[in-house]
Amino acid sequence: MATAEVIARSIGSCAASAATLTSISSPDGSGCSGFVTRTTVVLTNVCKNVGMTVRRQPDRTDSGEGDEARKPSKGDLTSQAILDTAARLLAKRSMHEIGIDELTAGAGVSRSTFYFHFESREAVLYELSERVLREIYHSGIVWFRRSDESPSVAVRRALTATVALWRKHGPVLRASVRGRETDPRLAQLWVEVARRFMRSTAVQIESERRAGLAIAGPPSAKTMARALVLMNEHVCYHQSMAKKSAKWDADIVDTLTTIWLRTIYGPGVE
Repeated sequence: MATAEVIARSIGSCAASAATLTSISSPDGSGCSGFVTRTTVVLTNVCKNVGMTVRRQPDRTDSGEGDEARKPSKGDLTSQAILDTAARLLAKRSMHEIGIDELTAGAGVSRSTFYFHFESREAVLYELSERVLREIYHSGIVWFRRSDESPSVAVRRALTATVALWRKHGPVLRASVRGRETDPRLAQLWVEVARRFMRSTAVQIESERRAGLAIAGPPSAKTMARALVLMNEHVCYHQSMAKKSAKWDADIVDTLTTIWLRTIYGPGVE
């Protein structure tokens, strides 16, 4: 499929888009970290209800203290093993075709351990989606917080990273897109991430306009941001399904970069 066709299909798609505490530790003994976290949340809420103030202790990891505190717990490693197994299986089959037994076998854990960490397969997909979408959002920071770097370089770097992440995590992201049609929680995650992208994009467009670098509206920065963000999602979605090709991915990055630069800054931007 040619680059132009991918863009056309994607733009067409855009138009259509519009603790409770249950146990003290897990069956494998890895739940202490999660228990402490959930207990802290519950106690904090109780204190707030009775008018007490809860003072959090400094995070030792922020100050660089305590190497042990930075190491993942056994529970973290168990959760990650389940997530890695799901991501691996999603490269071959859809989420509804993957059984709990396959996830537990791949992660080397029991069913009871799985259900301590995740309430369902959908919860696994949600966690995978949240992590990948967070990574994709951060790929845009090089442009959202552009300083001395030229607009063209910053936009290209951001889009190169975005396309690469969709290529790397395509099976998870496509499963997530399909899953949001039936999973309200997953759908809300995508809405929140899209809004964050659009808000950050609009803020940067307005900043560039005030600096005299971007062309003035109309359209408004908000409307322009919405169109560009939705275009990115659908272009990258279709691109991730195509056979892996460095040249084709580079062509998509070139095309998206041109669209973003000409739309925001006008022709001839450096």
